[in-house]
Amino acid sequence: MRSEFLPFSRPSISQKEIDAVIEVLTSGWITTGKKSAQFEQKICDYTGCTGAVALCSATGGMHLLLKALDIGPGDEVITPSMTWVSTVNLIVLAGATPVFVDIDRETLMMKAESLEGKITPRTRLIIPVHFAGAAVDMDIIRQTVSGYPDQDIFIAEDAAHAMGTEYKGEPVGCKGTSIFSFHPIKNITTGEGGMFCSDDDKLLNRMRRLKFHGLGVDAYDRHTQSRAPQAQVLEPGYKYNMTDLAAALGLVQLSRIDAFNRKRAELVSLYLEKISGIHEILPLAVPSYEMKHSWHLFIVRLDIEKAGMDRDEFMQKLKDRNIGTGIHFRAVHLQKYYTEAMQTRRGMLPHTEWNSDRILSLPLFPDMTEKEVDSVIEAIKEVLS
Repeated sequence: MRSEFLPFSRPSISQKEIDAVIEVLTSGWITTGKKSAQFEQKICDYTGCTGAVALCSATGGMHLLLKALDIGPGDEVITPSMTWVSTVNLIVLAGATPVFVDIDRETLMMKAESLEGKITPRTRLIIPVHFAGAAVDMDIIRQTVSGYPDQDIFIAEDAAHAMGTEYKGEPVGCKGTSIFSFHPIKNITTGEGGMFCSDDDKLLNRMRRLKFHGLGVDAYDRHTQSRAPQAQVLEPGYKYNMTDLAAALGLVQLSRIDAFNRKRAELVSLYLEKISGIHEILPLAVPSYEMKHSWHLFIVRLDIEKAGMDRDEFMQKLKDRNIGTGIHFRAVHLQKYYTEAMQTRRGMLPHTEWNSDRILSLPLFPDMTEKEVDSVIEAIKEVLS
């Protein structure tokens, strides 16, 4: 058994990141400034998106998007229940109604056929989720939505798991609207942070305004090198800007992302090879359409019948052996608030529920070693024996 605890994720921080943050600390400008502007441009360069807005979190980006689209009471937003709760919480807090769709049982992602019967005259927004580093089949979803030409239905891709993911030869984020996350477990981190990417200039401008109190300029103006003293409040806004401290970290991390993702892919190959004979462990399927996986997470499902235990007991036994795991995610529609407030229940989304009871994320991060993969496999075999 391992003598030290192995977390399921750990950010890779080198001296370059430390030096970049120290540079900002000693510069005299540590909040939103030139580093944030540079980070936005580098994200545009990397993804091919038209414009980007750096934010303190992806959750903040989703909040601002709902506001920018004027989504509120009477509106419906379609989302998988297999997602992080922040998305659904924000829909409810906006006064709108979340409409849950089921997922593909083997990839955990929204399918076009899941939308059948879910789009109504009240549908304003659909949020497909790129899951664990794999890409949703967006062409099919866009084609489905195009079948409702009389409705103004917006599509916003939850790309929190997808920095470095490609779909049909193009980076996720290069077209349409996407929201990325830079939480410490993500493929790159800014400590906490997010990036809103879009090819809609009008929407980008409103997001920039809303992120900083509704002012008509950014907190840092690229031309004046400071905040314009005559800035006017054009509408009530929020405080979701990214600091230069975070952006400095993100700039170095972004320069390393391809190396990070190659290492993740190598580790996953080792996992798949070593786990192939363990019949109680079921990895996710890789989608059959053209895409490049960024392997944000390595998610498996426990065959609870063969294992003779439930997922939570299995995770605890791994923890007892100093192996950390995660759950991504427990189905939102089965969370206590939603079962009570919306009368959601088991049986609504069978593929989501089947996975919600069985999924767990095994350790995966760029600084992980083959020996640590072996220790995870050894612990799994011990628990199942």
